[in-house]
Amino acid sequence: MLVQHVMGNKPVNALWSVTQDNTVFEALELMAAKNIGAVLVLEDNELIGIFSERDYARKVILQGKSSRDTRIREVMTSKVITVETDQKIEECMQIMSDKHIRHLPVNQDGKLIGIISINDIVSAIIYEQKEHINTLESYISGSPYS
Repeated sequence: MLVQHVMGNKPVNALWSVTQDNTVFEALELMAAKNIGAVLVLEDNELIGIFSERDYARKVILQGKSSRDTRIREVMTSKVITVETDQKIEECMQIMSDKHIRHLPVNQDGKLIGIISINDIVSAIIYEQKEHINTLESYISGSPYS
């Protein structure tokens, strides 16, 4: 399965973002409102970073900073790993595992089109496995493929 299939199956495929001048508190409000674990940091529609719950825990709370006074630029992850729509989800899973990250922004033809999470990948793999099991069960029972 490819990233483009995962993107197409997401119930909501919005690009929730903040700027580097937003406060951490503003980013957290957006994340809570949209029930997401990370927001993209954009400047002039260009991806310059990502801010996640993990960034908040490690770079704000544990450092004793105030979320209302700290700007995203101070705590965002600026070296963002992205993937393309034609990459396999197994590659994405490997990247996430190797780099210890949970979100991957997705590009298509050089343009940012969305983000996938580890949850999106797990859901896609479960779906793919269920389909494979159904096909095998149909084959074994002699039923025609549906």
